Amino acid sequence: MSALVEFPLEGGGTVLVRVDEAQSQGGSVTRGSAPREVVTQAAETFESAVARLQPAAAAIVAKLRDVADPPDEVEVEFGITLSAELGVIVSRAGGEANFRITLRWQRTSNSV
Repeated sequence: MSALVEFPLEGGGTVLVRVDEAQSQGGSVTRGSAPREVVTQAAETFESAVARLQPAAAAIVAKLRDVADPPDEVEVEFGITLSAELGVIVSRAGGEANFRITLRWQRTSNSV
């Protein structure tokens, strides 16, 4: 079963996110209500929840770009779970890993 979590936006308005009901532990939920009527208020703004991901993503990219032969492109993919009480949580992005990282080098031939 799923429920809706309402995240306020810093600039006004809200965004509704469908979550598994087990993750929705914020405000009150009334049994027997139609699913469209069950909305839980998030404890923080959407932007605030998502902003907590930035340091982790920046650290991964910075460390990978700091290698002796840095890649031309770094791609970091991760799944997130939104929760009324916890905000954003890094979740599985396929397989057992939380992060999927792709590095790309574009080699050009050096003509002398």
